[in-house]
Amino acid sequence: MSIAIVDVNGWQNVLDLKSGKKRTEDTPLIRLVRQVLDRHPYPGDTDLRSNTWVTDTALDMLEQYNPQLVFLSYAQQYFAARYTRLPDIAWDAMIDEIFSEIERFVRQSGFTPIIIGNGDMITIEGWIDLTKLDGAAVCTSCSTRYAGLYNASRRDLEYVHNLQQVERVVSKAEFIREFDGYQEDVRHLPEYLVVAKAGYCFKTPAVPQPVMMPARNEVVPIYTELGKITDITGICEHIRSCGGNRKIALIVLEGIGIKHFRLPYQECDNRLKWFCYEPGVAQYLAISCGKHQLFQYPAGYRQSVEADINTDYPFSGKFEEMPAGTLGEKFVGKSIAIGNRSMFMHTVAGVDISIECFARNLNNLGCLAVIHKRKVGQRFL
Repeated sequence: MSIAIVDVNGWQNVLDLKSGKKRTEDTPLIRLVRQVLDRHPYPGDTDLRSNTWVTDTALDMLEQYNPQLVFLSYAQQYFAARYTRLPDIAWDAMIDEIFSEIERFVRQSGFTPIIIGNGDMITIEGWIDLTKLDGAAVCTSCSTRYAGLYNASRRDLEYVHNLQQVERVVSKAEFIREFDGYQEDVRHLPEYLVVAKAGYCFKTPAVPQPVMMPARNEVVPIYTELGKITDITGICEHIRSCGGNRKIALIVLEGIGIKHFRLPYQECDNRLKWFCYEPGVAQYLAISCGKHQLFQYPAGYRQSVEADINTDYPFSGKFEEMPAGTLGEKFVGKSIAIGNRSMFMHTVAGVDISIECFARNLNNLGCLAVIHKRKVGQRFL
């Protein structure tokens, strides 16, 4: 069982995370988290104070809960650049601010940081229109280079195969053959996955059109003083190998790659064969679980087919259950996650306590905190 606490402008509700039903628990830990939420209202995804909110909330939780592992996500710059054309001077100032926030957190907390930028952003060179197909094309707001096709006609397949801006079209069977052995669950795969060339963005129904998009980030930068990490799937085991000797802060910087990384870095592989991760669920799960995640919630996944009014985890987006084998689940000590990427902290991190923005399509609805029950029979103390 996991407890969710939703805070909307100071109005709070304690709910069951899985069912969404109201609960009556009022334990010391629940009161602690509610007080932290009350002290740190979320300013909004694109608000310049959003990254400061991450640091302030994390430092408050450190004082209140004393964890040994912290998972932080700073995403304000990603949302600001993705949907608004920013002058270079504004972008540079934004990057200066985020690294200043990281320095403040590390200095005040004393934690040893592992800092990863999850990929550069680039200006969109052109659009690939998939709005007039006979079948359905699905491209989520997190993904711009990958689109899923469903019920595609012969005319649809001829159309996408002939587009010069398309890098490849991969059938479900081909995808399974190429990546089989890494995951067993293939039911979420689209019938066809269409991959755009670098710089080109899919236009599909019901998805906001960005002005910037993730680059084809085959490698991403990572800063650590704890040794060599060559692949994003190696981060989890690297942290676990430190045991309880250090307090570790894993910090993910959204929309920042090698071009704008302001610290000494190692190049860290961000792909499996030809598939490069974009900022999103699959990349976060690869980091947190320590293995590639191409099948659980793949690019082009059509959630609406399986959506139901009685679906479990109503606050968790496309997640039908909490992922297993995450960093927080494997970690033996206390752990927290704080981030301004909605729905990600309480799902992909697997920590004891998470606090994240509660926002949809850049609309600020408040904050969501989740307390995951650590062991069978353990009470919320």
